[in-house]
Amino acid sequence: MKLEPKVLENRFVRLEPLVERHKDALRIACAADPALWRDLYIISMLGEDFDRHWARMQGEAAAGRTFPHAVVVDGVCRGMSNYLDVDQHHNTVEIGSTYYDPTMRGPEVNPSAKRLLLAHAFEAGAQRVQFRVDAINARSRAAVLKLGAVQEGILRHDKVTWTGRIRDTVHFSILAEEWPAVRHRLDARIAAFG
Repeated sequence: MKLEPKVLENRFVRLEPLVERHKDALRIACAADPALWRDLYIISMLGEDFDRHWARMQGEAAAGRTFPHAVVVDGVCRGMSNYLDVDQHHNTVEIGSTYYDPTMRGPEVNPSAKRLLLAHAFEAGAQRVQFRVDAINARSRAAVLKLGAVQEGILRHDKVTWTGRIRDTVHFSILAEEWPAVRHRLDARIAAFG
């Protein structure tokens, strides 16, 4: 697998490698739903925590372990979705740490962004793309299944969130041989948005 950061775009969304010029807009987007960060995320991107985690994301990107993307709609960063645990040797990658401003949580943005990320990963030679979702996050679990991913199992007491809650993590994946059928269904779904 030769996965590299690059701009990805379709008619609903543009994904850009997350850089300094996205920082202020992403901070605003993250602050738009503080309850979501408190209830469903391992880390906080609120207040003072934002700068610390921004620096961590940039450091991991520089080391090639992650490729964070700004989700840009109408020229403004409205969230992020990232390649995590990039394993160029074993041809695997995770898509995760996705967050959208509440106004972007309609039907178009997430499937359009995931379509771009999935296509880029499989075109780069990925054999497996995985998703890990908090077990209590019913909306994200449903969204990942609707993409066409297969639920593989639940890791109990897998993580401790920034609030101290012990999280169970649901694992999903899409394999390279499943991608053509998944792509076909996703393309039909996105085409129906008009």
